Amino acid sequence: MKKSLYLFFAVTTVLALALAACGPAATPTEKPAAPTTAPEPTKAPEPTAVPTEPPAPELGTPDNPLIMALAPSATTQELQTGGEAIAAKLSELTGYTIKTVVPTNYAAMIEAMGAGQAHIGWLAPTQYVVAHGKGYADVALATIRFGSDHYGFQFVANAEAGFTSYYDPATGKSTADAATALAQFADKKPCWTDPLSSSGYVLPFGLLKANNIKVKTGAFVQGHPTVIKSVYLSPKGEICDFGATFIDARSNVVNDFPDVNDKVVIIWVSEPFIPNDNVSFAANVPADMREKLTQALLDLAGTEEGRALLKSGGYSIEGLKVVDDTFYDEYRLYLEASGIDPTTLFK
Repeated sequence: MKKSLYLFFAVTTVLALALAACGPAATPTEKPAAPTTAPEPTKAPEPTAVPTEPPAPELGTPDNPLIMALAPSATTQELQTGGEAIAAKLSELTGYTIKTVVPTNYAAMIEAMGAGQAHIGWLAPTQYVVAHGKGYADVALATIRFGSDHYGFQFVANAEAGFTSYYDPATGKSTADAATALAQFADKKPCWTDPLSSSGYVLPFGLLKANNIKVKTGAFVQGHPTVIKSVYLSPKGEICDFGATFIDARSNVVNDFPDVNDKVVIIWVSEPFIPNDNVSFAANVPADMREKLTQALLDLAGTEEGRALLKSGGYSIEGLKVVDDTFYDEYRLYLEASGIDPTTLFK
């Protein structure tokens, strides 16, 4: 029995080995063929050429002239004619091409200097304070008029309007305080020049306000000569009952109205505490160009011919003096005392 079991397991083992030997041989995994050539690296796309604008022409050349802007405090035609004569002389002295413009109002002139559309500005004091505060302009020169670099303002009215004058022509001084002299303007309509005019609105209105004198809404007629003409033509308050200008703006309209000193009377005058108009440069004007233009203007003011050009240019300028921004420090205190923030008048 044992012998039979032994033979059975032996035969079974032999058959199992034989069957395993007859099975299919394992197929070896083939290695991938090596590439015949290396792949080319991916190239970055060629950058698209961006067209570049040609550089702007040099400032002060015929293709990019310097723009000289004049504050519209006198008649436009007078300023345009006088300004062009001054610009022509400056061009001769410096070699720069200079064009003249008269903006429609003080605010437009400030905007032009801030936008690089005006490079030389003949700025009124409040106009300058606002422009400098916005970083648009830096003063270089102050004008001299009637022997002074400061001036005052006056209130005027038509001689037939029935107002009392508190002004002494012999001394050029007021004979009463502002509260007394100006009380008669209560509930009357004023003529103003421009919202940013120091002597034609900001300080006269501030003085009325400080003395609790309430007036009607005024008419902004643009320009001191225009205020004088409006008062001249208003014996019964047709345009306005009174006006405010620099001292003495009547002289600017004598050619049109020879009897203006009789028909338009001065009611009251302030002390001369307002800095005169100035010559300022826009922020984008290079320092060397500023120096050259400043020196040319001083040279112009140093000759009889040049002073004649400046005097007839619309501002009655007799000379020029070098100043910096500190020239306006005291005036800023007066503005603050007036209760009017000039930046709120800038639109």
